[in-house]
Amino acid sequence: MPRYYLGVDGGGTNCRVRLANADLETLAEVKNGRSNLQIDGGEPAYKAIVEGTRDVFKAAGIDYAETANTYACFGMAGGRMDSARAAFAARAWPFAGVTVYDDIDIAHAGALGGEEGGVVIIGTGSAAMSIVGGRRYQAGGWGFHIGDQMSGAILGRELARYAVEAADGLLEPSPLTEAVIAALGGSNQAVMTWAFATELDLRLESDHGSEDDALIGRAPGEYGKLMPLFFEHLEKHDPVALKLLDIELGYIDTYVKWFKAHGAGIMAIVGGLGQRLFPNLQQRFGGFVALPKYEPLHGAIILARQNFASN
Repeated sequence: MPRYYLGVDGGGTNCRVRLANADLETLAEVKNGRSNLQIDGGEPAYKAIVEGTRDVFKAAGIDYAETANTYACFGMAGGRMDSARAAFAARAWPFAGVTVYDDIDIAHAGALGGEEGGVVIIGTGSAAMSIVGGRRYQAGGWGFHIGDQMSGAILGRELARYAVEAADGLLEPSPLTEAVIAALGGSNQAVMTWAFATELDLRLESDHGSEDDALIGRAPGEYGKLMPLFFEHLEKHDPVALKLLDIELGYIDTYVKWFKAHGAGIMAIVGGLGQRLFPNLQQRFGGFVALPKYEPLHGAIILARQNFASN
């Protein structure tokens, strides 16, 4: 009887589904809709995986009935909460077995090839995780409003804030701060409009049952879009870019100390911002940092086999 493994890298923008054979060789891979567990109670994520499963079996030329011989692992954005993962795993799935993880778990498994050590995600968001001596440690990943210190979203927000303060004459301006103001409309008034304008008309019910208009800010990814400007000026040794780089590296220092405190011997760097900063990180931390061995989606396949090896 054939045995298959299905891995899911469920992101807030899209959901990637990969089918592999017993030797972890990829048979097919497809991409579907958004799949953050915190969106609409996980319903869009469930739909994306169900449809993605049908598509990936079709793409592989394998009968869908073989899902009964398939073990699945989902690494999901918005999966930081235990309750959200448990509820999602309890849904009706066609597989022989299912495990649901936070997306950092599959990043860890992919980056380290299923071995022990640490991983940081430094992208639009940020988080850290390690496995040392069989024990799992996790920090960060609490989202844009209260966490994600190492992220491109937070760095972009700090850049926008610094640019506004420089335009007010409170801080020393630079070509970078001037470029940010120009990119966001040309004035602090325009930047303020940009910061709060969204396509959503969000209304909140007050305690009295009436509805009041509410301002909501830009999504984290919108601040992350300032990163190309940041790196363009960093390469020119812009003083503000260098200052913000020091702040970013300081946040990463905190996580390096955390890893070393519980005995992690390596920290793999995952995520677009982290990859871009890797030369700086290597210079600062030496052999303690490493590039990932595999992508997170392959990490999901690795975990699927590890979890169900005895089945």
